[in-house]
Amino acid sequence: MKVLVSACLLGMPCRYDGKSKAHPGVLRLEYDWVPVCPEVAGGLSTPRPPAEIRQGMVMTEAGVDVTRQFMLGAQEALRLVSLYDIKRAILKARSPSCGVGEIYDGTFSRRLIKGDGVTTAVLKQAGIEVLTEEDISGDLDCSSESS
Repeated sequence: MKVLVSACLLGMPCRYDGKSKAHPGVLRLEYDWVPVCPEVAGGLSTPRPPAEIRQGMVMTEAGVDVTRQFMLGAQEALRLVSLYDIKRAILKARSPSCGVGEIYDGTFSRRLIKGDGVTTAVLKQAGIEVLTEEDISGDLDCSSESS
């Protein structure tokens, strides 16, 4: 089964801070991964200033509007799921692109609120099941699903 995955969870150093967040639980799964970093796909550099969603826009702490880049990255993720007939994504928790159900509140205070990242919202609207690395447990069985 092909699964879209946040590239940082596979160990690719594409996060805003130039690091990765390789996740052992994700790496252990035997899916046919299609990696994406929506922020890089949208034209942002690595490293880059952190960004959060505030009043429907994605802003850096310095007040730079990066909504357009986040939307471009979300569209690229949507293109990939269409191209590869992907039905599931495992994305980085709390990210302004990839967060599922919980994101930072836009004040850069580390306070969390309910909500989805930009890419997650676009994928969910297209009917894609979106999980985070925190949803992955050792007993998640992917062996019974077709490739």
